[in-house]
Amino acid sequence: MPVELGYWSLRGLGEPCRLLLRYTETEWTDAAIPLSEEGKDMWFKEKKHNLGLDFPNLPYMLDGDVKLTQTLAIMRYLGRRFGLSPSEADMAKGDLLEQYLMEVRIGLSMVCYSSADQFEGKKAEFIGKLAGRVEELGKFIGAGPYVLGEKITYVDFLALEFLDNLAAFSPDHFKEGPLVDYVNRMKDLPALKKFYESDDCTHKSYSINSPMAQWPGWPKKE
Repeated sequence: MPVELGYWSLRGLGEPCRLLLRYTETEWTDAAIPLSEEGKDMWFKEKKHNLGLDFPNLPYMLDGDVKLTQTLAIMRYLGRRFGLSPSEADMAKGDLLEQYLMEVRIGLSMVCYSSADQFEGKKAEFIGKLAGRVEELGKFIGAGPYVLGEKITYVDFLALEFLDNLAAFSPDHFKEGPLVDYVNRMKDLPALKKFYESDDCTHKSYSINSPMAQWPGWPKKE
């Protein structure tokens, strides 16, 4: 049976897993849950506690007897499954970068899901620190071509999606430089380029965060 990945019909914390699976070009099931009352009922009343998950949550992944939740646990598993784990020499750097990327993404989420009266203040604080983050990440990745050098790993799909989120949130920080070059290289990989350019590309319709967020991150209309 193909891998099944379940998450809301938005990008959020599920999209790095989807991008990795698209890159492998293997058969998998995108069990996207609609952002509707029916979708919420399907998840909370029908699926959440009936899939055999130890810690029921979204995203979830089913692969035969392996049933996982938590984005990083899923990404690490898929990395092993598809030969996309860091080498022994790069494992510590991979661990470091995945945690740093998740920290930055959670920071963005805290801004986007803040209350209406706090949003502008939290946004200004986050953007005020973003130049330093961008500089640190650019120095870490350098010329790449991937985040850990010559070998593509599961960490690249975290980096690709989360940097893309940051670029949408604060375009002024992503006009040029090593991070822009890196994201463009990743998007130009044949399997991913096929996805991004397809009529079925969900990035053309999905928001980055929930539509209920202060900043949902809807795609720009062409």
